[in-house]
Amino acid sequence: MSKTIDIYHQQAELFAAQYDALSFEQVHQSWQPYWPKEQLVLDIGAGSGRDAFWLAAQGNQVIAVEPAEDLRRLGQLKTRAALAPKVQWLSDSLPELKATYQLNLRFNTILLSAVWMHISPSERQRTFRKIANLLAPGGHFILSLRYGDFSDHRVAYPVSVDEINELASKFGLVLKHLSARTADAGGRVDVAWQTLVLMLPDDGSGSLSKVRHIVVNDNKSSTYKLALLRTLVRIAEAHPGAVIDRQDGQVGIALGLVALYWIRLFKRLVDSDMQQNADPAKGLGFVKPDGWGKLAKLTADDFAIGNFYTGEEALALQQLFADTLSTIKAGPVTYIWQGDKSNTLFRMERHKVAKRSHVLIDRDFLASFGCFVLSEDLWNCFRQYGCWIEPLLVQQWIAEMQKYQRNAERQISLESYHNQLRWLDQQHDTRLVRQKVAGLRSSGAQVCSVWSGAPLYSFDIDHCVPFSYWPNNDLWNLLPASQAENRKKRDRLPSQSRMQHCANHIQDWWRQAWQTDAEQQRFFIEAGLSLPNISPGCRDFAEVLHAMQLQMVGIKQRLQVAEW
Repeated sequence: MSKTIDIYHQQAELFAAQYDALSFEQVHQSWQPYWPKEQLVLDIGAGSGRDAFWLAAQGNQVIAVEPAEDLRRLGQLKTRAALAPKVQWLSDSLPELKATYQLNLRFNTILLSAVWMHISPSERQRTFRKIANLLAPGGHFILSLRYGDFSDHRVAYPVSVDEINELASKFGLVLKHLSARTADAGGRVDVAWQTLVLMLPDDGSGSLSKVRHIVVNDNKSSTYKLALLRTLVRIAEAHPGAVIDRQDGQVGIALGLVALYWIRLFKRLVDSDMQQNADPAKGLGFVKPDGWGKLAKLTADDFAIGNFYTGEEALALQQLFADTLSTIKAGPVTYIWQGDKSNTLFRMERHKVAKRSHVLIDRDFLASFGCFVLSEDLWNCFRQYGCWIEPLLVQQWIAEMQKYQRNAERQISLESYHNQLRWLDQQHDTRLVRQKVAGLRSSGAQVCSVWSGAPLYSFDIDHCVPFSYWPNNDLWNLLPASQAENRKKRDRLPSQSRMQHCANHIQDWWRQAWQTDAEQQRFFIEAGLSLPNISPGCRDFAEVLHAMQLQMVGIKQRLQVAEW
């Protein structure tokens, strides 16, 4: 398909003129009852931006994917002036859709117009699966078929409704509408079109029921199964950048990140001596003298992405990661299965890691331990339904702990259980950034609100993405604002238009605040794991801002957060 993409790139002006000579209504009349309004829409092969522009004008939030560089540039120019906040452009291509998958989004409508004939038969099944997995439950996939050859050098392959029906059946989509063949709106007598509307009636995978069965019904001699599930839910919600491999319906995430989150989940529980298994005489497999024991003075929040360890602490941390991964492998990875014991839901691919004298917890370090593999269906389930799954996990974790002898004898209160299971220490949410603002002001620098650009005299530190919906204390997410602005914003998400308007203020703050090598290292490490499509080694604040806007589209869709 790359040869065809090159042609679209080289003749972008010609193709854009052809596309723009026809209106959206003329081209897409055949599926008019399904035209989306105020939805999240993915336009694959967005071309000149004609369709993206019209869709955005109907109140939709549009992700426009176009692999041909010059055609994408023309499309960006078309949508930039009036509808910039409503249209985000991506350089991406079928069948991989790598950048699109990094967004961690599920779309209400996916439009694949005048593209299918370019996809080779050998790549069509994979392409269809990739697109189907991007649909939200109840979402529509609009696919147009072109009948007729090309007179230039673009490559095309035969298309048929039967082929699409077969693929839809295989991947759980239902045909909702099939148009009649219609003549080409541009007047080409040897070209005809037909449109199919396919729907994902439910997630179809049964993953949610699998998770619920493990949480509620599975036999448990410890809290390990619940801990692994909560670890994966947290990673799926917070770290789209943690995916290091995605193929054949499987997702691979950095194994070190699984260990890190596991340690954070257990740290408060172990420090408060809350029993975690049915045998009061039995210890925890990952709590050993050379690892956990040498790091006993650290708090849960000290095990954080971007932190740096040297000497004995660095060696102990690496030993703790190794002990933790051995425990996860021998415990929940082995004993979470479906049907029979050989059909495990998770897999670990460990690498041998030579110990270092110093450790920076970044993407490379976390990936160096290997890969944690799970099905794409389960990953999507954790990502989509995490806000429902996690409270269930916490509730069940408490119920398990209450059964254990030593906990029962101590008559631990419900409040204490909840307190030790909390993810972040609320006291430390904004302290570092508050200190940064105070330090800048005491040195005579002027600090301005990111929302208005006005100088700050009294200030608050705002979680741009509200903490109550997405507990994230990364530096990119903590922004200075006036107290009045923070009260007005409350637990709402900045609208895309507001983000567009304030983009320069936000980047100015980042440049002012995070200037040293150590500060920038932490800033970009955190962004690379929390936000989609951050390139390895990124040091570009504009790239982080763009990824931040894309992440907010997903959070708004998944969690239904009100806009400000």
